[in-house]
Amino acid sequence: MLNPVTQIFSAILLLQALTCHAAVTLEGKSATPEMIGTIAMGEQVVVAPAAMRQVAKGHDLLLEAAVEGQRIYGLTVGVGMNKDRQMVDAQGKLTTDVIEASTRFNAALLHAHSGGVGPDMDVRTARAAMATRLNQMLVGASGVQPAVAEKYVQFLNSGITPSIPIEGSIGEADITILSHVGLTMMGEGDVYYRGVKVAAATALKAAGIEPIHPWGKDALGILSSNAYSTGMAALALIDLKQLSHVEKVVYAMSLQGLNGNVSPFLEDTLALHPYPHVIRTGAALRDILTGSSLWQRDDERALQDPLSFRDAPYLLAEIDKSYDEDRRLIEIQLNSSDDNPGVAIGVKPKSDLWQAKRSYLQEKDGYGAVLPNANFEPLPYALSFEETGIALAHNSLASAQRIIKMNDPRFTHLSRFLGTDNTLHAFGAMEKPPLALAEENKELAMPVSMDYLSAAGDIEDIATNAPRVIRRVQTEIDNSFDLVAIELISAAQAVELRQKAGKGFTLSPDTQKLFDALRNVVPFRDEDRSFTPEFRAAATLLKNYQN
Repeated sequence: MLNPVTQIFSAILLLQALTCHAAVTLEGKSATPEMIGTIAMGEQVVVAPAAMRQVAKGHDLLLEAAVEGQRIYGLTVGVGMNKDRQMVDAQGKLTTDVIEASTRFNAALLHAHSGGVGPDMDVRTARAAMATRLNQMLVGASGVQPAVAEKYVQFLNSGITPSIPIEGSIGEADITILSHVGLTMMGEGDVYYRGVKVAAATALKAAGIEPIHPWGKDALGILSSNAYSTGMAALALIDLKQLSHVEKVVYAMSLQGLNGNVSPFLEDTLALHPYPHVIRTGAALRDILTGSSLWQRDDERALQDPLSFRDAPYLLAEIDKSYDEDRRLIEIQLNSSDDNPGVAIGVKPKSDLWQAKRSYLQEKDGYGAVLPNANFEPLPYALSFEETGIALAHNSLASAQRIIKMNDPRFTHLSRFLGTDNTLHAFGAMEKPPLALAEENKELAMPVSMDYLSAAGDIEDIATNAPRVIRRVQTEIDNSFDLVAIELISAAQAVELRQKAGKGFTLSPDTQKLFDALRNVVPFRDEDRSFTPEFRAAATLLKNYQN
């Protein structure tokens, strides 16, 4: 039987589901990076009533375990090195005194962990972190009261975004970062509201939202998760998918600018060395280049192109492979609990051994357990994203080399630096910006997940730096759009020079579409002029381009 407050919340959420058709519905089971990204951009949120009931079940089970005398991290005992301290005596009934003591402990927990440093994260990232944490809570394993989950909904739907510093987490739950969310929910700290940074109390009053009074495991449920790095990872995956798409089309344009050889990604060629993602990438490149003059005889065409061109099916495939694995892991992360302890609803002991069954209980509505764990460990996706960073760096270096090769008449049989009779310098100096971007990406790809020191009274003696890992990959993605934009402009110049030679060179329809889109914002270079506006215009085009 749900308490009256939970019933009211469920009714409100059901009404939202019926009246708010554009909103994103979360239920703790099927959130995707795209859903998190849509919420991050300002979309409204609806919580499925069944999911809110699951939150209530987890909360009730947690309190029942406390009443039965279980020592529960963050509820009846302290956290971190203070786990040996009895913070709340919940043996017997949860009296008013016990709840008041728990409320003081929860407020102190949020205050003592709000230690983020550096500038505030942007609103999009903060909303992604909040949407991530909300969906994780809907699993029911956090043990928070439903009012906490509802507060996330109210903040997201009212446009109240906590002021959250970007630094302070070493990637074993983002506790010093996410605690700032809890502060603002209590009406403390600052938030961004209607485009202005204001006191949280002011924004809550303007939006008609009551502050929360956390107790039980509420504070720990708010601050102890990897929702910051997970939310950033969801946003990075959206950008990575777009980058992967346009990199293939731009590479195809570059190969046509070079008048390169398609033999390395023929079906029978790749079947001799059958890496699955490479085979799929080869098929995609053949489709993109269907209709191109590259498939016709040309006695000037080289038998073996430079490796930055020839090996592209392998290089591009690594981005797709990394994306697939990253997405698989992040969707697990989004739709499961990384809470410690975690509340498992409807489970029974799998063994009669005392230690194996000590955390289980049977309560009035069924079975369950409150399980101490290490589920806050984000190493699986931190390592996966580090691999993604390496794949991006390899592709960046190859892209820079392709730009250099297209400037060289030995490879293209075109003019030096892709110039015309009216240019003096053409693309000659523009080998340096792509090299700078590629070199930065190479630096960013260096692993950082092992760069840590022991902390928290020598208890937390390993870490992952997950937020730093994700931020570095996001920066690589951003740099890659800029780099591939330069490659696109160079490739289009080479293609047009080839076409102007009067030999009937034809682009494939897929690359012709991108060529035409580019020419709407970046004209053929028949005079020396500033490159920067054109590089920026091409990067914007690629970030939004749909084939």
